Amino acid sequence: MELLKKRFEKDSNLVARKVIDEMILVPVTNKVYDLESAYVLDEVGARVWELIDGQRSIEDIKNVLLDEYASDEKQIEEDVCGFISQLEKLGGIKEIV
Repeated sequence: MELLKKRFEKDSNLVARKVIDEMILVPVTNKVYDLESAYVLDEVGARVWELIDGQRSIEDIKNVLLDEYASDEKQIEEDVCGFISQLEKLGGIKEIV
């Protein structure tokens, strides 16, 4: 899958805050937090967000999750790729070319 080779970096207009067990992503527009457009990530989504650093490929992130969670490789790959696609559509991440 071609997406697995891509690398992404986080957009600076999206602020992340960890609250208890969840990560909350909040868009910042014109230096104002848009709380109505906040996104709550579960544990795995938060871990993927933490791993997006511009250096790791999506395949690297998938492999880290394989080591950390007891799940099927195909399922983790589908989940990571789907989540990355959603983040990209939201403008929360940008592909590094």
